[in-house]
Amino acid sequence: MFTFETSDQKEVRRFRIAQFNGRTATVRSAGSTVTGHVRSIVENKSSVPAAWIITIIPEEPRPMLALRPALRARSFMEDFR
Repeated sequence: MFTFETSDQKEVRRFRIAQFNGRTATVRSAGSTVTGHVRSIVENKSSVPAAWIITIIPEEPRPMLALRPALRARSFMEDFR
């Protein structure tokens, strides 16, 4: 689990929406990036200004799917030659 504290209300709102919708969220902290599901958002009542403690359960990165080769599109004029 990855836990961090933030006082950015926009960031907290983004994490609440991700938690509610069951989507993954991405956090960049100290040069590293963590992507996963938001487990909890708890307000730290003893801090001024308001701060929240967010817990994320990291998720394994998805493997890249092999893309299909590009299909050659025929031009309109090729049909009349």
